Amino acid sequence: MTLVLVVDDVRAMSGQYAYDLKRLGGYDVLIADSGAEALEVIASEAPDCVVLDLEMPGMDGFDVLRTLDRRGVETPVIVYTGTGNFDRCIQAVRLGAAGFVDKSEPMERIVREIETVLERKRLEFEVQTLRRRLDAESSLIGDSAPIRKLREVIARLAPIPTTVLILGESGSGKELVARDLHRLGANPKAPFVVLNCAALPENLVESELFGHERGAFTGASATRRGAFEAAERGTLFLDEIGELPLPAQAKLLRVLEEHTVTRLGGNRPLRVEARVVAATNRELEADVAAGRFRQDLLYRLNAHVIRVPPLRERLSDVPAIADAILSAVCDRFGVRKKRLAPDALDALMGYDWARNNVRELRNGVERMVIAADGDVIGPEHVPAEILEARSPGAGADGSFQALRAEAERQIVVAALERNRWHITRTAEELGLADHASLLKIMRRLGVERPTS
Repeated sequence: MTLVLVVDDVRAMSGQYAYDLKRLGGYDVLIADSGAEALEVIASEAPDCVVLDLEMPGMDGFDVLRTLDRRGVETPVIVYTGTGNFDRCIQAVRLGAAGFVDKSEPMERIVREIETVLERKRLEFEVQTLRRRLDAESSLIGDSAPIRKLREVIARLAPIPTTVLILGESGSGKELVARDLHRLGANPKAPFVVLNCAALPENLVESELFGHERGAFTGASATRRGAFEAAERGTLFLDEIGELPLPAQAKLLRVLEEHTVTRLGGNRPLRVEARVVAATNRELEADVAAGRFRQDLLYRLNAHVIRVPPLRERLSDVPAIADAILSAVCDRFGVRKKRLAPDALDALMGYDWARNNVRELRNGVERMVIAADGDVIGPEHVPAEILEARSPGAGADGSFQALRAEAERQIVVAALERNRWHITRTAEELGLADHASLLKIMRRLGVERPTS
């Protein structure tokens, strides 16, 4: 039940308010006779809303608002006054009050104001929760060298309205990369349309992509726009592009070349201006060799390629990602934020996440939140398959420091191998100041060039 605190130095006034609010609004109501008492009640009882008199001796309503702001308390406050001076009410709103009323107004009006303030608070909370959830589920959290490089590539390609192919393992965040390309592109307010090619029945693929006219096939009772038309001037994200049937691949190639689509059952080409971003976890070159994917379509798609690093190549990002996921999961479950004990974090850092990357980490954290009754998630709450399967490169002692060092070592070695052990080029790729900085890191991590 909603708990309302009424603060007024005149007990007869607060008592009448308490009676009417319970009668008309069905609220539980507490009373405080002073500003100081109100702060104590807010701290101990956490009311859902406060109705606060501005004119009180000693600590008045303005002082209460300033103290709540200083303490970071977000309980909505409705101020009321009997002086008729609404300039003071506006001043109170500037100090953080959610609304104001006059003491002479009917109680029904007061109840409506409380309901409005509570609904606004609820909506704000939902928006914040959704934003945190989106952030937490983003694989782009972290500050490792691979993720910094990925952000740089996205920023460079986003303004260019060209086709992009995103490669990466399952759960590594390919759709999030596509969304960032759209968000940072020329038309971020235009539609972002997602089509999962693997989830479409083969007989509906072309209809979903290009649309159909009424009567084009059995069940086509109305004309329907396809994904290309829906994404006009925006971005069409074709996930699992490797699963697209060969006939649809040929038509997709034609659309990419001519920028027109013809709906099934129609004969009129329609101009479309949508940026195509495709993604896959398959080896498309192998699919081309096996005759499962058109080579000309691959050439058209991979003009610009973004590779999303798997989580095991940026283990140093695991603490930040896990903490963000933890916040989002606790918000979604409506429980107080829990924290990961060092041993539990060590276990997460020691796992290679090869099966499903960030998505697997998110599922693991969710299970840990459910398993932990208290505020601390310990190693006993970590799923058994994570505890029992440390990554091959994990530190021998399993400590956070050892795991982090090994993660750094893997990143450095991978970069050196990509650059054929050219120190200067590798330092540039990793964003280091000069080759001397890389040499120092290599000595610290014990990285040496293979003799053979």
